[in-house]
Amino acid sequence: MSSTKFDLIVLGSGPGGYVAAIRASQLGLKAAVVEAAEVGGICLNWGCIPTKALLKSAQVFEYINHAADYGITVKDAKADFSGMVKRSRDVAASMSKGVQFLLKKNKIEQLLGWGKILPGKKVEVVDKDGNKTIYSADNIIVATGGRARELPAIKIDDEKIIGYRKAMTLEKQPKKMVVVGSGAIGVEFAYFYAAIGTEITIVEFMDRIVPNEDEEVSKALEKIYKKAGMTILTSTEVTSVDTKGAGCKVTYKNKKGEEATIECDVVLSAVGVISNLENIGLEDVGILVDKGKIKVDEFYKTNMPGYYAIGDVVSGPALAHVASAEGIICVEKIAGHTPEPLDYNNIPGCTYCSPEIASVGYTEAKAKEAGYEVKVGKFPFSASGKASAAGAKDGFVKLVFDAKYGELLGAHMLGANVTEMIAEIVAIRKLEITGHELIKTVHPHPTMSEAIMEAAAVAYGEVIHL
Repeated sequence: MSSTKFDLIVLGSGPGGYVAAIRASQLGLKAAVVEAAEVGGICLNWGCIPTKALLKSAQVFEYINHAADYGITVKDAKADFSGMVKRSRDVAASMSKGVQFLLKKNKIEQLLGWGKILPGKKVEVVDKDGNKTIYSADNIIVATGGRARELPAIKIDDEKIIGYRKAMTLEKQPKKMVVVGSGAIGVEFAYFYAAIGTEITIVEFMDRIVPNEDEEVSKALEKIYKKAGMTILTSTEVTSVDTKGAGCKVTYKNKKGEEATIECDVVLSAVGVISNLENIGLEDVGILVDKGKIKVDEFYKTNMPGYYAIGDVVSGPALAHVASAEGIICVEKIAGHTPEPLDYNNIPGCTYCSPEIASVGYTEAKAKEAGYEVKVGKFPFSASGKASAAGAKDGFVKLVFDAKYGELLGAHMLGANVTEMIAEIVAIRKLEITGHELIKTVHPHPTMSEAIMEAAAVAYGEVIHL
């Protein structure tokens, strides 16, 4: 018989929840996680991991199509769409099993069913057969994550108007797709489908694609996407989607108020995420919610003692690595340790389109807005020996420094494998290394990462290879 009393119960087993539970176990707390769907949450089952598998398939297909550039002859390569989808699901399934193994190894109880918090530090779990069990804990963490946001004009029906989940398990590859929204999810799926031959139109309400990135990244990616055959409509709003016929008729309006219609097989709505706050007992317990997010302090305490919240349900970037970091800090505080609060200005963001995007800290415009006088260094991969050898000359590294003290305010990268390079910047920003120190940090040759040192040298007028 499983126990009904714990030191900690976590609602949700995503990258916030399962990481919090494991850290709690390491610190000697008896922990349990409640999960209504798949262990590992959206990130692992329907988000970060399976999408990266699909993107890898698209990249391999592109390599084969450009094999002649590398002196290799390949005939008649075909994209097996269902094979790509199967591989992606297999990768996700094996990762989910991995998390279940980690939970068992750390003696964390898995309570499968719909969890709801109750007053008096209790959690009700209703399993798939409708059986109800009440558990109690000294501490309860809400980590219920988020889901795709819907716009009134683009209601997801999962047949013709789809969200990200359906986009990675379609039965057949669409010939034409309209992608609404050009954040990470939008541009990643646009790249995947375009690479395997779907005709793609991206519609973005803001004046540029990937609008949260530095302006130069947006401009460069738009150029690359257009060259790859995608149509990109910025400052444009989808006003309606007619799904009555065989496909979809998408009506959109630009900022001048001009309307037009485009036909496609499928519309992918990729307009952000909203928190899962419904039917989990927040009102019953009296937990404060503001603008669709649970209100917490710097250690993720809600207004009710013993109740905490982390991840996509609190304000801050809706990213897996943020949820994990928050979970660890929250649990360490619960266990009586003195963790440092999270620095939300030093959180890396990665987008796995091709070329990849990675950034951290201030954009050039935001740094100036904040009152900094800046030094900017930009090094293009076209000047990198490794990038040339790899056939990956698109993109650049752009660094933004505070002119007064040499502090690295932000970094913005577009290029092959830059998502693997951004961690260096996060570490050196945490350690407060100056521009001069970065220039004197010897980087290995030939690597893509040399571009970081070179970009710093550009900012200070010391660049050798430009």
